[in-house]
This record gives sequence, C-alpha cells and structure tokens, in this order.
Amino acid sequence: MKLYTKTGDDGTTGLFGGGRVPKDSPRIEAYGTVDELNSCIGLARAASGGTFAELLQRISEELFVLGGDLATPIETKSDYAVPRIGETEVRVLELAIDEHDAALPPLKRFILPGGTPLAAHLHHARTVCRRGERLLVTLAAHEKIGPQDIIYLNRLSDLLFVLARRANQLAGVPDVEWRGASGT
Repeated sequence: MKLYTKTGDDGTTGLFGGGRVPKDSPRIEAYGTVDELNSCIGLARAASGGTFAELLQRISEELFVLGGDLATPIETKSDYAVPRIGETEVRVLELAIDEHDAALPPLKRFILPGGTPLAAHLHHARTVCRRGERLLVTLAAHEKIGPQDIIYLNRLSDLLFVLARRANQLAGVPDVEWRGASGT
C-alpha cells in the first residue's frame, strides 16, 4: 500500500468515521497541534536521559488518544469504540503535578524558558500545549468535543512547567528567572 492517497490534494482531509473537512478547519488545526505537541514530548523524552521517561511515554500515548478523539466527531457512529480522554487521565496529571511541585522551592519570580536542554524542551512543549488548548476552546465554540479534552491540555501545560523546573533542579541548574524590564 502506498503512503500517499492523493485524496487530500484538493485541500480536504478525512475524519475518522467518514466525512471530509478543509485542512485548515478548527478541528484539523486542533488535532494537528496535538500532534505537534506529541512531537515536542518526543524531543523532551529523547533529551531526558531517562528522567521522567515513563511519565513522558504515558503522556505521548495519551496525546495520541486525544488526537484520535479530536479526529472523530462525538456524533460519529462506528462499530469501533473510539478511545476518549477522560477524568482518569486528568487525575493522573494532577497527581504528577502535586508530586513534582512538592519537591520544588516556591516561585518568587516568573521563570523564563531555559536551563537544561530537557527543561528547554519541556518549556517548548508547554507553549505548544497552550496553543493546542486555545485551539480546542475555539473548536468547542463551534462543535462538540470531549468534556475532558480542554481540561487535559490545561493540566498538561501545568505539568510541563513543573517538570521543566524539576528537570533543572535534578540537574543542579537554576531556573532562568525573569528580572523584569529593568533587569533587577
């Protein structure tokens, strides 16, 4: 079977369960950004040296589920049960946030992206995650999406921030603090 189908040459793409939409539709923008986020998680995992490897692998798998969730409109009828992001996945993120945040010193300043390569990758993933969250909000204003989808990305961006700080801490590298416009 060939990789290319030529069915998207007209600027449309197929959704799971049937139907075609423009490649720049809010739904495609949303799950395309989730796919981009998953690539960022892969970069972070590759740079991690094993730090957070299991957690990042789980997140990557959940983002794949979220992408499929978004590629399948809620009202789609199918013989195949489409996995959806649920409360369990959100709760696991919350537990991870609490665990890693408890090991960190309290924030006294805003944190700039940077420090170790792993922290920088996690900060990059956080910003892509926030964009994905914004796109899901836009999509949800026009179409029905899973009730936990936006919540999941909201929690994930918080976790990515905490993991970036924790990566720096574990490597003995200070967070890059914002000193303000005056540099103090």
